[in-house]
Amino acid sequence: MIVHVDMDAFFASVEKLDNPELADKCVIVGGISDRGVVSAASYEARKFGVCSAMPMYRARQLCPRGVFLAPRGSRYKEISRVVMDILGSFSPLVEQVSIDEAYLDISGCEHLFGTPRDIGGRIKEKIREQTGLTCSVGMAPYKFLAKIASDMEKPDGLVVISPDEAAGFIESLPVDKVPGVGLVSGMALSRMGITTLGDVKKYGETVLVRRLGKFGTRLFELASGIDRSSVAPTRPVKSVSSEKTLAADTRDKEYLKTYLLEQAEDVGTQLRQKNLRAKTVFIKIKLSDFTQVTRQASLEYMSHSAEMLYTAASGLLEAYHPDRPVRLIGLGATDLIDSQTPVQQDLFSDSSRRWEKWEKVESALDAIRRKYGKQGIARAGGWKDKDRPPGKDKK
Repeated sequence: MIVHVDMDAFFASVEKLDNPELADKCVIVGGISDRGVVSAASYEARKFGVCSAMPMYRARQLCPRGVFLAPRGSRYKEISRVVMDILGSFSPLVEQVSIDEAYLDISGCEHLFGTPRDIGGRIKEKIREQTGLTCSVGMAPYKFLAKIASDMEKPDGLVVISPDEAAGFIESLPVDKVPGVGLVSGMALSRMGITTLGDVKKYGETVLVRRLGKFGTRLFELASGIDRSSVAPTRPVKSVSSEKTLAADTRDKEYLKTYLLEQAEDVGTQLRQKNLRAKTVFIKIKLSDFTQVTRQASLEYMSHSAEMLYTAASGLLEAYHPDRPVRLIGLGATDLIDSQTPVQQDLFSDSSRRWEKWEKVESALDAIRRKYGKQGIARAGGWKDKDRPPGKDKK
């Protein structure tokens, strides 16, 4: 049996936990300016139609009496660690998929903790005792069903789908509940007359692949009761990124670069902390009409240098010509390897030695920031241009 544990309205619930005066209020956590987005909404706020990823100005329109709060990342991480430690006390096979959700494989744990339903109840009780928060738990023989089950009786739910019930559940499951079925694939399935996962079996795998690509194989297998995904206790980091919604839409690339510089510093620091190097850098741009664009490029060398990340990202930005103002900009690194992995260097390249020097400089900056704080030292370019209104000449 696989267990999926999902904390209920996690960020908003933590805010209520720390401030009892918010107990019955509509708490909305996210970027508190009208240009921000909702990270989490309490169940009281959800009754007004507020949901995650909604623009904050829309949330204010729907719920004008809501309590709007900026996220407190360090506090959420603190409680998340407690939750994950609790889950680890029930099974060594715990896969954390986000700050507030995880999978457990409890195969063989019945001898220690009782039936699956007993285990689910004990997990919920222990989390409530040690954090004061509620969670929703789904249990099933397949990973994808466990996730669906955890969402069926939120908040504070416990749903168990036994192996004997799984086939019937799959047969009648609405296809839009299946993880991975989005707007485009959902429309394609609707045109084929597929409304439940059971309907998928009317078509052969070949037809599904032709219509849906590789996801067609995944969907065909799920409809047949085959889920090859397992609980993976260690999840390799695939990418590291940082992004920012701007105070005002702009086409000013020099202004946008001040954010790229800050984000390159952040991503580079994260890479060094995780002992990783990146081969690919990408930028993410969201335009004023919410159209999203990404561009990527290979780095000259595998690196965790903020300078190298910034140089490559700036080149990507210069090469891109948006037809509308930019609302959000972000920078990320992917194709990651462990820093200890040997990397082929060019013995005769001045460029190689240049980037090695930058890595040494940035390691020294890390040491200064550990001692004096993040603002103990920063690049002058970022400080000089950060508050300059977009479109204005530099002074």
